[in-house]
Amino acid sequence: MDHIDRALLAQLQQDATQSYAALGQAVGLSAGAAHERVRKLRERGVIRRTTAEVDPAAVGSAVLAYVMVDSTSWMGDSAQAFAALPEILEAHVIAGSASVLVKVRTATTEQLQDVLRRIYAIEGVSGTQATVVLETFFERPLSPLTTDQK
Repeated sequence: MDHIDRALLAQLQQDATQSYAALGQAVGLSAGAAHERVRKLRERGVIRRTTAEVDPAAVGSAVLAYVMVDSTSWMGDSAQAFAALPEILEAHVIAGSASVLVKVRTATTEQLQDVLRRIYAIEGVSGTQATVVLETFFERPLSPLTTDQK
């Protein structure tokens, strides 16, 4: 991946709806060349998907919590159990005092409590520690421009 691919990725992260002509102009390529590069980035799996960023509060999911999940056994095979809970947006097997870290969004703290109960029902889970976010300063996507470009 070269600096032009990285610039294309940065442009797409800002606005994935822009035309190939606009993308090309922003990085010094023709529309056709920009289209071909984006196609190759998709084929290689660099671009996994194109999505819309939705305001969680606007769709009734204002409560954000990160939950550390303790276990009595290896949790690396429990991905499907965590994925079955739609309120869990991310789940990561981690090193440290807990086994799994999950990111949860709900409308209310009562719904968060229900999610915690359902997490407890997953085989091997022995406890949770939830941290509720009061305010988000910012969230940013991975910048393809600041990655080491060897």
